[in-house]
Amino acid sequence: MSARLLRVTEVASLTPLVARFRFEDPDGAPLPLFSGGAHVVVEMPDEGVLRRNAYSLISAPDDGSGYEIAVRREETGRGGSRYMHSHVTPGTLMTVTSPVNLFSLDLRARKHVLIAGGIGITPFLSQLRQLARMQAPFELHYAARSRAEAAGLAFLPSAPNIHLHISDEGNRMDLGAILTGQPLGTHVYTCGPEGLITSVEQAAARLNWPKAALHSEAFLSPPPGKPFDVTLARSGRTLTVGPNQSLLEALEAAEIDIPWSCRGGACGQCETAVTACHGRIDHNDHWLSDDDRAAQQKIMPCVSRFQGQHLAIDR
Repeated sequence: MSARLLRVTEVASLTPLVARFRFEDPDGAPLPLFSGGAHVVVEMPDEGVLRRNAYSLISAPDDGSGYEIAVRREETGRGGSRYMHSHVTPGTLMTVTSPVNLFSLDLRARKHVLIAGGIGITPFLSQLRQLARMQAPFELHYAARSRAEAAGLAFLPSAPNIHLHISDEGNRMDLGAILTGQPLGTHVYTCGPEGLITSVEQAAARLNWPKAALHSEAFLSPPPGKPFDVTLARSGRTLTVGPNQSLLEALEAAEIDIPWSCRGGACGQCETAVTACHGRIDHNDHWLSDDDRAAQQKIMPCVSRFQGQHLAIDR
């Protein structure tokens, strides 16, 4: 995947846990334009581990002067978000990939319904700009526990088709009401916690929505866990995956070539065949089917881990 060195030109706090970062070309060159819902991958040299985290672009898709992302600090994570919050300041040079879109608007839709939970508002901020430019009908429903935690509030206009659902104000989201009575040809997009995505899918199924009209995105951070060993079937090498390292990162550190795009269990690029499994694969992706997970013959190295005696993969 192509990448370039960009300079951080601004860091701003959106909430106590979420910060906005702006990247620009050091020489002022324009950056590639993108479509609403796109993401970039940011590289972070974190204590000997090169982390590559995917973040949705929140800036205008048609503005090539810079890219903006919002990062929520996760204290119990592996360290990527803490690195961004603790080490990145204006002037920092960072490697950033070109935009990739796995969550684009379906331009055939007659109407777009956007449903966001928490930090899941981020891909919709660029989509809102695209929808406004297209003059396409839409409505946004944004749920958060409190206004203090609603990082997207600063970017949202006051409009009748923008709906806030703040739990501590007693205004919880009613998915049945949102999905009922929408015009034929409406598409629904959900981003946020896995529970929200599942709830939207279940509500839509009860109301007989066609599956092709439902879209979701849930990038996952590789979870920490106990170290485990993995054997590479092609060479016979054995690697140890550290507690705060993903299998994908361990493969990259060993200079094993492996494709990737989202690094969050959503795109399927890094899917790898399992040649031996004596134990349990902890599947943390949104790509493999239930049957694939039960068979334990495939693994997504970007987010999945292993517990047991022996794991071998086709690399």
